[in-house]
Amino acid sequence: MSNRNELPLALTHEIRDACLCLHAQRAARTLARRYDEALRPAGLTNGQFSLLMSLHRKEAASMGSVAALLAMDRTTLTANLKPLVRRGLVKMAVNAADRRGRVLTLTAAGRRLLAAALPLWRRAQAASERLIGDSGADRLRAGLLALS
Repeated sequence: MSNRNELPLALTHEIRDACLCLHAQRAARTLARRYDEALRPAGLTNGQFSLLMSLHRKEAASMGSVAALLAMDRTTLTANLKPLVRRGLVKMAVNAADRRGRVLTLTAAGRRLLAAALPLWRRAQAASERLIGDSGADRLRAGLLALS
């Protein structure tokens, strides 16, 4: 007797083999673990490194611009900023142009930590690119940019 609500096993295999979202998530988790391990000696996660690097600019950054750059909502950004602010790596201040908003700046300690972490990131980056080859890395970046 056949149940019309059952899904064929072949569908599971199709999704497993073809789903771009699944493959991107798996790759992202694996890469995140590799970069986390590489950045551990600096006391940073890959997300913290990216957040600090996004603040390495000439002028203070608005919460909205950083959230957009990192593709995260403001609530998540705020939660990720808290430990960095507590560690004295990031300064959060009221936006003088719009007192409802906040601006973010990298502190001197944050810049020093980024400088110390950069060689660790470069090694992780080179190892990741070696796995897929230089042209593969360029194609992957282009494809990911197209999807984002």
